[in-house]
Amino acid sequence: MKLTVWTYEGPPHVGAMRVATGMTGLHFVLHAPQGDTYADLLFTMIERRNHRPPVTYTTFQARDLGSDTALLFKSTCQDAYDRFEPEAMIVGSSCTAELIQDDPAGLAETMGMPIPIIPLELPSYSRKENFGADETFYQICKALAKPAERTKRVSCNILGPTALGFRHRDDIEELTGMLSDLGIDVNVVAPMTASPSDIARMGAAHFNVLLYPETGEAAARWFEREHKQPYTKIVPIGVGATRDFVAEVGQIIGRDLKADESRLRMPWWSRSVDSTYLTGKRVFIFGDGTHVKAAVRIAREEMGFEVAGLGCFNREFARDIRALGKEIGVSALITDDYLEVEQAIEEIQPEMILGTQMERHIGKRLGIPCAVISAPVHVQDFPARYSPQVGFEGANVIFDTWIHPLVMGLEEHLLHMFRDDFEFHDAAGPSHHGGHSPKPELVVENTPAPLDDGNVIWLDDAERELKKIPFFVRGKARRNTEKFATEKGVNQISVDTLYEAKAHFAR
Repeated sequence: MKLTVWTYEGPPHVGAMRVATGMTGLHFVLHAPQGDTYADLLFTMIERRNHRPPVTYTTFQARDLGSDTALLFKSTCQDAYDRFEPEAMIVGSSCTAELIQDDPAGLAETMGMPIPIIPLELPSYSRKENFGADETFYQICKALAKPAERTKRVSCNILGPTALGFRHRDDIEELTGMLSDLGIDVNVVAPMTASPSDIARMGAAHFNVLLYPETGEAAARWFEREHKQPYTKIVPIGVGATRDFVAEVGQIIGRDLKADESRLRMPWWSRSVDSTYLTGKRVFIFGDGTHVKAAVRIAREEMGFEVAGLGCFNREFARDIRALGKEIGVSALITDDYLEVEQAIEEIQPEMILGTQMERHIGKRLGIPCAVISAPVHVQDFPARYSPQVGFEGANVIFDTWIHPLVMGLEEHLLHMFRDDFEFHDAAGPSHHGGHSPKPELVVENTPAPLDDGNVIWLDDAERELKKIPFFVRGKARRNTEKFATEKGVNQISVDTLYEAKAHFAR
């Protein structure tokens, strides 16, 4: 665990909160100091939830450390049960409370409460948020799932969706509909939407669909071992992966299945003449392991992009992502330091980034278009509209999501290229005003714009010329020109300097 301004994953108790918040009838008692309640904002603000998370904090303060914090924990558990009357409770410590070693699990067992109490052992200083969600869901299933007779119709459980997940809400709806069309019932979706009583009947399904390995693989393996339920290994994100997923389900249940593709537009749209200018665009892909693997396949096989760089922040998937990078001839970046990711993007100079909200910020700083494909996400990635990632409708959504930043980036480049034209310059009024459009003289400041280091400055004519260079190589052109000027001892960059640098690096 380390302190940082931005982080891809929080501590593991945040993962436990994601499971508890997604479920119903479950309450989480978290032994935590005053201040650790900040995590509530992740759900109420970012996800726009209309209820606060089902979490009760002990919120001990510094003065409590001189007394019995164990007694405080036990009274908090009793108060939470009396107030919320849950079907089951999970108990654990935040990263700070872990240091005082009060043992919430042992304390809860001595209380004799009339509901199942599931202890969580989440090592805050060696593991992170996705592990916390995966381990919490596994412990809940292990404690509550019971042997059950299989359903009469073929059915499955969908494993992995949680609160704060990337499009999990819509993925559940899309996948449930697709499985229904294939003649397969969904027995339970868990943890999201499930109650403890739902968990108890998960053993009735014939197999499990592992939708998000980051948060459901431990449970999937346990159900396979203890309840003889096989689970799917393919995540249906993208056209090819969805077809492969349907074939895999068919093999599990012993049927020849074919999904309805009547709503699928992505393959034709990606091959249409309006999309040919996108072919060969260099992209950098970064996020969680599952979405990165899906994005690489879509980018290379279905969109015609060139993957110039890739990586993931969750080290549990490091081996898979490194193997994928080796397969496509790219060195994979495995890190949870966003500054390392930014440095890699600057060096690669891609024409587009596919990443998390962190890469969205990086793209804004570097002037590179970015589409979000993975958590961690921000409020704009919980849209009011239906916007799944899985299945054939998900493939349509992905096409739109990835194409629009490039299209708008091209439009921005054209506007910059023609910014001195009589119709497009900054002082021109809206074109729909016609002859009534104001036509003041364009005022150009003569003060040169200083660079960050203060050693070399760009003259206005050079800045205007630089803006005519396409956005996706403009950053590299600026750095090369500044390097050239520094080496030549030039402290003011003019148009001539810009073109001299261009000739120098073109040799």
